[in-house]
Amino acid sequence: MTPVNPYVLGLRRGAVELRQLLRSRKDFYSYLTTPLVFLAISYWRAGSGGTGSGDALTQLSLAGGIASTVFMFGLMTVPQFLSGDREDGTLLRLRGVPGAMPAYLVAKALFVLVTMGASILLLLVGGALLLHADLPATPGQWLTLALTLLLGTAAVVPMGAAIGALLPPAREALALYMMPMLGLMFISGAFAPLRNLPTALQTVGSLFPLRWIAQGVRSALLPDSAKTLEVSGSWQHLPIAGVLLCWAVAGFLLAPGLLRRMARKESGSVLSERERKRLAKSAY
Repeated sequence: MTPVNPYVLGLRRGAVELRQLLRSRKDFYSYLTTPLVFLAISYWRAGSGGTGSGDALTQLSLAGGIASTVFMFGLMTVPQFLSGDREDGTLLRLRGVPGAMPAYLVAKALFVLVTMGASILLLLVGGALLLHADLPATPGQWLTLALTLLLGTAAVVPMGAAIGALLPPAREALALYMMPMLGLMFISGAFAPLRNLPTALQTVGSLFPLRWIAQGVRSALLPDSAKTLEVSGSWQHLPIAGVLLCWAVAGFLLAPGLLRRMARKESGSVLSERERKRLAKSAY
């Protein structure tokens, strides 16, 4: 019997998970909550009818919302998946399957890409209708946006998996890195020009994907004259692609090993003890 390529298996698994999501209205709507809240807050801040077509602050805000959506989906959704799959024994069952962890990562990347894409589409349409924000004006800008989202997803999903593999099994552990992640959003220039920050913070922020995802999205949504707002005075499309590719390659090399290491610590007795503690806690 010919072995199935783990990446093909991952795409199949991701498609199954997406079909399951579509059957659950509650789960489906939960993924749309973040963009809806962002649009509601932006509309409230702008006042009735928005701030006017082409307003720079509106465009910057929308670009920051899209970039943050990519970042949040990868760094929040994937660890939540891992926590749930660890608790219900899914990772334990995958432990001895060859190629299971790369397939798992690919499945989650596909799931995040599609659900994130739906959220960003909602942001774009809602931004145009409610905030009078401008959509990408040329095919080149649409291509830039699509490539930024694709590379950004590939960069942050393995990062989220690695973080989830290193966190303690309790769901409460997800809150451990919320504050650092919010701090990273601040120093990455997602919602404010990066050049306004101290040089040291600019350097730290430039090491992480969000800074480059946000710049790529801005280059797709803002006019070419807006590149003067960037630190370098240019959109830096090649550095954007290079940094995100490096993060994606490093993540897909590192995360499967961390997932296998985490799965090796799982056993039937550990799973039973965790369930016993959970039931005892809920009883109080």
